Amino acid sequence: MLTGLQSHPRSSETEGSEAAVRVSGVSRAYRDRKGSSVQALSDLWLGADEHELLAVVGPSGCGKTTLLELVCGLQAPDAGTIACAPAVLMPQRDLLLPWLSALDNAALALRIAHEPRAQARERAAALFAELGLEGFEQARLHELSGGMRQRVAFIRTLLSGKQLLCLDEPFGALDAITRAEMHAWLVHALRAEPRTVLLVTHDVEEAVVLADRIAVLSPRPGRLVDELEVALERPRSRTDPAVVALRERALIALERGNRPL
Repeated sequence: MLTGLQSHPRSSETEGSEAAVRVSGVSRAYRDRKGSSVQALSDLWLGADEHELLAVVGPSGCGKTTLLELVCGLQAPDAGTIACAPAVLMPQRDLLLPWLSALDNAALALRIAHEPRAQARERAAALFAELGLEGFEQARLHELSGGMRQRVAFIRTLLSGKQLLCLDEPFGALDAITRAEMHAWLVHALRAEPRTVLLVTHDVEEAVVLADRIAVLSPRPGRLVDELEVALERPRSRTDPAVVALRERALIALERGNRPL
């Protein structure tokens, strides 16, 4: 059940202040290809404050993508409630359209909302200049690097106007150098266009480098195992001892979550 924006507990035991998203005791099951029931999430509690970047980490198959789809209203929970600001999902694949230019791909959300083409292009072009894509407005997809395509997809996501961005492993397919560049770019982009972000990632180091807080999930069915505050100045280096220490804490939490109850 989706409701309006409300205050929420960050976990099952603590009360939070006004927030952008609240997931309260949510469970969700689905049918696999054989028709068997698979429990993706069970009694999950978490939340994010306005303009907070919450990274959600956990083993493969623990329901991270299901969580984002629930928050965006693409699925409904079997139990529990989700209260959130208007949300948009940026899936793992960029899903850009090869017959459109980079600029028209970025402006697609505006065009779907019936904004005039010239105005939509003007708004998208402003973000191209701001986010390092100036000069590539008319490029076709085969002329763009993987990182550039992700930037176009992210601009499209920003232009949806939603205050809650749900990013599903957006950098997982990139090489290490491009991924590091995209981390720095995302920090800059969110400074220029503040939003609340739920970032699903399998990369614990990525979570520590980017997030304000990390929610660690157990293996399927996903439950909250631990929450880690990341009170470090940005930009963050992967080799910073404080980053390395938090990464180790998150890995320990993941290992603890993998143990049988």
